[in-house]
Amino acid sequence: MSASFRDALRASLLYLVISVVWLGITGYLLNKFFDQSADLPRWQLINGYLWVLFSAYLIFLARARLFSFIGIGAKLRRRSEDRVRLRQAAAVFDCTREGVLVTDRRGLIVHVNRAFMEITGYQREEVLGRQPSMFKSGHHLPAFYQGMFSTLKGCGEWSGEIWNRRKSGEIYPQWQTIRVIHDDRGQLSHYVAVFSDISAIKDSEHELAHLAHHDPLTDLPNRLLFTDRAEQALASAQIHKRGCALLMIDLDHFKMINDSLGHNVGDKLLKAVASRLRDMFGPGITLARLGGDEFAVLAESCPQLVQAAALAQRILDGLKEPFQIAGHQLFINASVGISLFPSDALSAEQLLRNADSALFKAKSAGRDGYALYTEELTAHAQQRVEIAFELRRALEQQELRVYYQPVHDLKSSRLIGVEALVRWEHPQRGLVSPAEFIPIAERTGLIAEIDAWVMQQACQQMCQWQQAGVVLSFVAVNVSTRLFARRELYERVAQVLHDTGLDPAYLELEVTESAVMEDPEVALEQMHRLRELGVRLAIDDFGTGYSSLLRLKRLPVQKLKIDQGFVAGLPWDEDDAAIVRVIIALAQSMGMQVHAEGIEQAEQAGFLFEHDCDLGQGYWFGRPVPAEQLDWTRAPVILRH
Repeated sequence: MSASFRDALRASLLYLVISVVWLGITGYLLNKFFDQSADLPRWQLINGYLWVLFSAYLIFLARARLFSFIGIGAKLRRRSEDRVRLRQAAAVFDCTREGVLVTDRRGLIVHVNRAFMEITGYQREEVLGRQPSMFKSGHHLPAFYQGMFSTLKGCGEWSGEIWNRRKSGEIYPQWQTIRVIHDDRGQLSHYVAVFSDISAIKDSEHELAHLAHHDPLTDLPNRLLFTDRAEQALASAQIHKRGCALLMIDLDHFKMINDSLGHNVGDKLLKAVASRLRDMFGPGITLARLGGDEFAVLAESCPQLVQAAALAQRILDGLKEPFQIAGHQLFINASVGISLFPSDALSAEQLLRNADSALFKAKSAGRDGYALYTEELTAHAQQRVEIAFELRRALEQQELRVYYQPVHDLKSSRLIGVEALVRWEHPQRGLVSPAEFIPIAERTGLIAEIDAWVMQQACQQMCQWQQAGVVLSFVAVNVSTRLFARRELYERVAQVLHDTGLDPAYLELEVTESAVMEDPEVALEQMHRLRELGVRLAIDDFGTGYSSLLRLKRLPVQKLKIDQGFVAGLPWDEDDAAIVRVIIALAQSMGMQVHAEGIEQAEQAGFLFEHDCDLGQGYWFGRPVPAEQLDWTRAPVILRH
């Protein structure tokens, strides 16, 4: 019996009781006062009218007060509010982005919303009266559904990830919540399932996981994934007693392509290199990009050193073929470092470090080749780290010293200038050779700070000599590639000249040929700005790089310095003699001075003097010494041959 029927019955019974009471009382009174009277019918009619009026009043009271008193009014208001809420719920039900499915107690679908139809592809008529099992994907075992209904029975609610099938047949993931609905008597009446399609979230998770472990440019495994795979491969190799090889590949002079053709072309080249390397290898070899222009290869079954070397050579040969990138035909070489398991290392991290050390060895040996890791190389690497640490401390503790090597005019033999050279006076090891710490300073970037410090000291010393009446034409200071590449070089030189008060005409900056030709346009700009200050410029180690004469003639340079490697064979080595003659003739034709370094014998000085070389320095004239030990009067006699 419904609540509305019960309320109507209750109201009818109340009306019946009141009617009986009214009729009983009025009938008794009328019979008592008008018994056998002719007025009795008239009063009975009046009583009827009064009852009609009273009934109407009662109905009014029942609606306004009496029903409210007995609870019917409140229920009617609640019903009205319930209807409003139902309309609101229906609107939410139909507009929500989550799919909603309602079944009866037998599990037959009785209602679905619009989002359900959009997500599953089914129309309402296709699913009403059917069971939700029609959406099963086959992805879950029976135990999964048994656990779901067990939770529903125990807790009345279940939430979790479930894979279902759309009408198209596509299997997709949902996040679903199922709730049990009970009626007023506490009996199960319906199941309500609310779900959302989490395919996009799953795709995003997979994409993020892929990006976390792969290089975004080449789509190769990155260092993190490569290290993980290397650890797994080494563990497997240890169990099966087989060897592995790790090869680290670095592209030679890749920076030149980036700087000259732009990073867009550089990125395309890296993708092309990755593609070519991928095509070279089959199963059992993992290729990764570790960063920049550095790649790594892990060969999981490579028991012999010869096999690893053959693989490295195959890589080098494969990269020699030109790359067609954005209308450019690009040639590139590579250097390869090789580390072997288990002979060189027992862990992936150590294997990577050893391969990096071997790669450094390959680059130091002239690039375009491969090198193998050795214990001696590790010791050398550790020594480099220690020296780099101590060198930083040396800068702070003022352990560096400036030595000066005399430069003589070959025509008069007179000392006319000096070159400032840095020396390291170690508190325990004494004077450390520049050949030991300069390469490390260049690799760590400390060389720029050292150069700036030497320039400051040399300019101060030149001012002191001038105040003491010493006549010198210049003090030469080397500018490393790192310092030369910095835009603030101009400001640094200007500041040193301002602080020391030295006339810029007495400062000569020596820049290596390779530094100038690494980025000729930047070099041209830097040199013109330095010339605006009034300083002298010289190209150091000329003949060892790859100068373009067209670019060379545009540089505002006053001097070419002949590398000591060409001077060492004079005058007997015909090749060295020919090269030196060409450099002297080239410099003279371009209006530059020629300065030869590394002169250690009288015969060398005589040959250079005979071929009109302007300046010379070397041990034959004098070794680098502290400022106070320079011999200003020394003028060795140069004999013409």
